[in-house]
Amino acid sequence: MVIIMQREATPEQIQAVIEAVEESGFRAFVNPGVERKVIALLGAMDAEKVSLADRFTSMPGVERVAPISEPYKLASRQTHPDDTIVKIGRVRVGGPSLTIIAGPCSVESREQTLEVAHAVKSAGANLLRGGAFKPRTSPYAFQGLGRQALEILAQAREETGLAVVTEAVDPHDLPVVMRYADVIQIGARNMQNFRLLQRVGQCGKPVVLKRGPGCRIQDLLMAAEYIMLEGNRQVILCERGITTFEDSTRYTTDISAVPVLKRLSHLPVILDPSHSSGDWRYVTPLAKAAVAAGADGLMIEVHSNPPAALSDGPQSLEPPKFAQLMREVAKVARAVGRRMPGRRPAQ
Repeated sequence: MVIIMQREATPEQIQAVIEAVEESGFRAFVNPGVERKVIALLGAMDAEKVSLADRFTSMPGVERVAPISEPYKLASRQTHPDDTIVKIGRVRVGGPSLTIIAGPCSVESREQTLEVAHAVKSAGANLLRGGAFKPRTSPYAFQGLGRQALEILAQAREETGLAVVTEAVDPHDLPVVMRYADVIQIGARNMQNFRLLQRVGQCGKPVVLKRGPGCRIQDLLMAAEYIMLEGNRQVILCERGITTFEDSTRYTTDISAVPVLKRLSHLPVILDPSHSSGDWRYVTPLAKAAVAAGADGLMIEVHSNPPAALSDGPQSLEPPKFAQLMREVAKVARAVGRRMPGRRPAQ
């Protein structure tokens, strides 16, 4: 359940409620809302504890007590009615402007990464993606350059000003990834790697959490809960395609996940049309569909020479095609009242 405090509740009244919650065997999680504080009660709920609702309702400063039926508490919009804005430097994910994350699937060399970084920056992207540690289906496939790739991404950030988004695949890699990355990505294969989620929840950096191809929306939100329970509220949900019987694309892009997630959760939602389709020819149409459905941003793979890419070349856009995608997405953004990165609202 959640305890909604009155607008005029004093700090002393809020603290008294927190202490009463903890004395009752729950963990109190305070949402610092703009208009009023909301205190979530975390822990197993039983018949005896349900009766405590009357006690909290009668406490000074409490407006009402509301039950939460969903198993995810912190990620629920019931706990946090207002949209969460994740701040990454000057980038605001979840605000009126779209967030465009673009770059190569894998960092292959310094020259390749810097070329792509400058190209996506020129086209209007405001975050740079690039894989340093690559979890691959085949153990014989390119596994990434590791720390060397992180150093290259840091140079790209210095030259372009783009904050870096890169994946952590193992808790043991987190210290070095945190040293170089601005945003930690949790890939689809690791969405339910709960120990990794807990460690990332303790790291204090924004997180892009990708939906696993065989996972329900509720599973994704429960994974976000693992991160948030450790104190990290800077979670960005990413739809990247699910497994169905359809095989005309690599995965089936669940466009409906965007409005569903926006209804159920306050966390920002982005979509990765590159991985969901596996084919560069479908990336732009799916990107436009995502923005029309209400997505807060996109994650796009870009490579200067896709046929020679060491990973995911078939789904990567060449820089001119990415620039064209940005122009087409801008038309949809205007139609639905969103802005492209760096654009100011019309006067």
